[in-house]
Amino acid sequence: MRSIYCGDVGAKEEGQEVTVAGWVHRRRDHGGVIFIDLRDREGLVQVVFNPEKKEIFTEAERIRSEYVLSVKGMVRIRPDGTKNPNMKTGEIEIIASELNTLNDSLTPPFHHDENASEEVRLKYRYLDLRRESMLHNLRLRHRVTQALREFLDKNGFVDIETPMLTRATPEGARDYIVPSRTHQGKFFALPQSPQIFKQLLMMSGFDRYYQIVRCFRDEDLRADRQPEFTQLDIEMSFVDQQSVMNKMQDLIRYVFDRVMNISLPEVFPVMSYSEAMRRFGSDKPDLRISMELVDLSDIMKEVEFKVFSGPAKDKDGRVAALAVPGGSSLSRKEIDDYTSFVARYGAKGLAYIKIEDISKKKDGMQSPILKFLPDEVIDELVNRADINDGDIIFFGADKESIVNDALGALRVRIGKDLNLLEEGWQPLWVTDFPMFEKDKNSNNWTSLHHPFTAPSIDDAEELENNPGKVLSKAYDMVLNGSEIGGGSIRIHNKKMQAKVFQLLNISDAEAQEKFGFLLQALEYGCPPHGGIAFGLDRIIMLLSGAESIRDVIAFPKTQTASCPLTDAPGEVSSEQLKETGIRLRPTVSE
Repeated sequence: MRSIYCGDVGAKEEGQEVTVAGWVHRRRDHGGVIFIDLRDREGLVQVVFNPEKKEIFTEAERIRSEYVLSVKGMVRIRPDGTKNPNMKTGEIEIIASELNTLNDSLTPPFHHDENASEEVRLKYRYLDLRRESMLHNLRLRHRVTQALREFLDKNGFVDIETPMLTRATPEGARDYIVPSRTHQGKFFALPQSPQIFKQLLMMSGFDRYYQIVRCFRDEDLRADRQPEFTQLDIEMSFVDQQSVMNKMQDLIRYVFDRVMNISLPEVFPVMSYSEAMRRFGSDKPDLRISMELVDLSDIMKEVEFKVFSGPAKDKDGRVAALAVPGGSSLSRKEIDDYTSFVARYGAKGLAYIKIEDISKKKDGMQSPILKFLPDEVIDELVNRADINDGDIIFFGADKESIVNDALGALRVRIGKDLNLLEEGWQPLWVTDFPMFEKDKNSNNWTSLHHPFTAPSIDDAEELENNPGKVLSKAYDMVLNGSEIGGGSIRIHNKKMQAKVFQLLNISDAEAQEKFGFLLQALEYGCPPHGGIAFGLDRIIMLLSGAESIRDVIAFPKTQTASCPLTDAPGEVSSEQLKETGIRLRPTVSE
């Protein structure tokens, strides 16, 4: 049906007869000669229909956008003045001698060059996927997964599938549950990750495992989240934290070099969680932005301004500043917009000082809060924040978590708004996470990562005595402000695992019910092991420059976890409900 892809026809085929097939991208009638740009996955080629070939010319007259054609013809160099340097095949054209219309098409709801709404694009995803950008993204995805497999195969990892139907386990998000027909009243859960299974594989002696796997989480969605997503899952035996990190940065360096021809640093910088939060207000800092948070709590304790002195005296509070180069040019409206922005993170306001002439001290500054700050505080602020003329200083003063969240997000927002991002790629390891954190509602301990992460200490009793002080053997890989991978060394003895469950308020009975098989396996010679999971969709999104992971997934869900293409989720028949022993409650009308 074809002898060559449309996008592959070039000057080397001049004088040859070729057969191409694809979709009509554009049709132009130039007073007796019809030109059609025919498109396939490799690109476009111009086909010329002359009126001398009456039969195919008549057929070409009725052809419209997205018709499917097979065309045979002679390749010729385009006449002078008609070559298109912006087109891969712009040097040549095909003079049609045969035309076969393989299928007609309705008028598409949007054209390839149009910015259709995402809802329309997802409803007609099969049309959206024909666009050059989507073809590029999915082929990039293919090349990345190919490179990942190449590296892992060369390094002794074994690709092993794990179950999709398993039991619900507490891993941080809501499970998608699946009713069982054969065990009515009982449910499977779709895996949030293959965490427990890959640990069992290490206990089974496979030593190095990997899997490119679908995972499922019933959680609120954002531009970089989906209810079903793909991760590269990896686990290794007889390793420590550093050996896992070394091998994984080699993996990412290999992918960047192989797919993008980009050289990442030989060794990625490492930063502790506490340092990342102190300097950047985030555990996934974007190092392309040079601005950092500056702590001011110690110098604000005695100022008259209670908005500052209150949090400064609070053991759980923080006062910090963010100096923005050139920010004094920001308008009142822009500052108000940033004030509304930080309010999303719990901030009650956004104090600021504009720096006009730093040599004049207070007289060269403009802000409603200056009258509350002594000269010595201003002098120390200038020294710490490395402030220059034309800058603006924003302040955060509240609970430490609120200040970190608000100023951390503001730092990234302003960095993008004012083009303060450096070019290139900035990878980073973040380590030394707290083992536990307090749940805001129940005040119980929760795992910062998951319940199988090993603490930095080996004594279970010491862990019980100081759970809030103990760090974990966890590590996240961050790239340009996005967490692309997270992992840890795992707990490999039953006593420590039981103690962690106890601290997480998981009773012995509940632990036995949900994890009895894991606890039992830990007693049969479990080796030290650890691993990581990379968010494949997020990596492709970064590499492609897409704004959302929905643009690098063939058939994604919307932000409401629905599929406009198939109208999923949908209702099921009463017979199916009956088979699984489920009865729906009547909808209560308002």
